[in-house]
Amino acid sequence: MTFDLQAVGLACERDSRLLFEGLDLRLRPGETLQVGGPNGSGKTSLLRLLAGLMTPTDGQVLLDGQPLAMQRQAQAGRLLWIGHAAGIKDLLTAQENLHWLSALQGRVSPTAIDQALDRVGLRGFEDVPCQTLSAGQRRRVALARLYLEAPPVWILDEPFTALDREGVAQLEAHLATHCDRGGGVVLTTHHALTRTAARYRQLDLGGQAT
Repeated sequence: MTFDLQAVGLACERDSRLLFEGLDLRLRPGETLQVGGPNGSGKTSLLRLLAGLMTPTDGQVLLDGQPLAMQRQAQAGRLLWIGHAAGIKDLLTAQENLHWLSALQGRVSPTAIDQALDRVGLRGFEDVPCQTLSAGQRRRVALARLYLEAPPVWILDEPFTALDREGVAQLEAHLATHCDRGGGVVLTTHHALTRTAARYRQLDLGGQAT
């Protein structure tokens, strides 16, 4: 996996309030970046900027040296975004949701989808409408995308929400393995990580990077 994700002089203003400015960061293969800071400091906004879902007030996001805003088609194959909300459709089954969610990354076989759902503990729930699933199971449907042939850069906003202890441990291990194999992860979480990739660092929007 090769990629280079950068933020250069990034500024973000929401509701006439400046959340941050002059922010520089870089994510390379093998790295995990955990973004922290107090409520309202712009953690989710920063992740949405890095995923190309928002336009910065100032500065720019570069992917492989080119402005992210100018490479929408390539972006879909390079970045995977999972937000704080599960982002799944209630009336669709787990299989149907995963097929729909992964469509931007290309054709995915039904076998691969079933295997991904099995990996997140949803064997037997493949054809169940998601409106009948618990909050934790719905979260697992969204996270099953990480077990398909996913893009190298994962941008995850509170991915551990609603997961039980077993689910948390499994996801921690999977994120660390992805990075140790050359992928990259940017995430926010209130959960204290007990397992991280070898190249792990933090960015505190209320302070300084470590």
